[in-house]
Amino acid sequence: LNVYKVYSERISAAVLQQGQIATQMSLVRTMRSAKKEVLRLLNVFIQRSGPPEAEPRAVAQGFIPPVLDPILGDYQRNIAGARDPEVLLLFTTVVEKLKSHVVDDVPRIMESTFECTLQMITVNFEDFPEHRIRFYEFLRAINQHCFPALFNIPAAHQKLVIDAVVWAMKHTERNIADTGLEILHELLLNVGRTPDIAQGFYQQYLLALIQDVFAVLTDRLHKSGFRMHSTLLRHMFHLVQMNQVTVPLFDPSTTPGGQSNPVFLRNHISNLLITSFPNVTKTQVESFVDGMFNLKMDLPTFKTHLRDFLIQLKEFSAEDNSGLYSEEQEMAARQRDEAAQAQRSAVPGILKPSEIDNDL
Repeated sequence: LNVYKVYSERISAAVLQQGQIATQMSLVRTMRSAKKEVLRLLNVFIQRSGPPEAEPRAVAQGFIPPVLDPILGDYQRNIAGARDPEVLLLFTTVVEKLKSHVVDDVPRIMESTFECTLQMITVNFEDFPEHRIRFYEFLRAINQHCFPALFNIPAAHQKLVIDAVVWAMKHTERNIADTGLEILHELLLNVGRTPDIAQGFYQQYLLALIQDVFAVLTDRLHKSGFRMHSTLLRHMFHLVQMNQVTVPLFDPSTTPGGQSNPVFLRNHISNLLITSFPNVTKTQVESFVDGMFNLKMDLPTFKTHLRDFLIQLKEFSAEDNSGLYSEEQEMAARQRDEAAQAQRSAVPGILKPSEIDNDL
């Protein structure tokens, strides 16, 4: 860590004197390589730590605090081009390995890494690709292992988390978009299991999230995410229909008395679709929205209902819509491969030794 601190100070001094171009100088690049090796060493140590020699609690209390100051301070202070994605990878490993033992440290880690990284990766969809991937791996690890920490940060930072997930969903790179959808699904499930934060979360974010998922669902560039779009919409609509959202999703002061969340959401989504897609009739929209609230629909039926509506839209009618069927196509291909493998296995000697499953 002393080596890391010394090199960090020297790199910062070089950048201060010569600006962004300093990160391309051979001496600075050599020092950055040394810093990355320190980060990799710490990462391996955390990964390999475990009982009985290193209990998670002991590692969290004895090892993590000295690491935070030099690494987080350096990451936050540096210019974008001098920030190492290995920092995000290290703290992803910390969260995944030490879980609830570092829940109190997560707000501080997020404060130093979250906003500055988000500013780097949201300028466009191309710059800092490794930071982008590591950032969402880090966010997913927190959501899975230290979920309470997401609501121990300031409200402005909580909104940044939601905005970051929505931005990922809208990303044109498939792996980032898929990660964003999966993070949102896990987040909604975690929120549903935490009654003391659920209603506040729903009141602030649920309506906007429904609209954002609809936006990517009806974007022809995001057909590959159709399975998760369906899963998320079904989950959110059924939350409202089953009256699990007890706070109003609307402004009571501007809404007629006796308004309920299901009625409000039904009208809101109908108006949104009619406005956005003028070629669809009011009857078609009403039938579609009725199906969205149908609690008897399992996920495959719900997906079919969504897909049928999308194909009616002018934007999709002249397109190749095979992406909407990707899950079914992958399953059919897997079943064909399994059937062919079983057929070959039935004939002695036809399989190569490498193809034989020794566990059978």
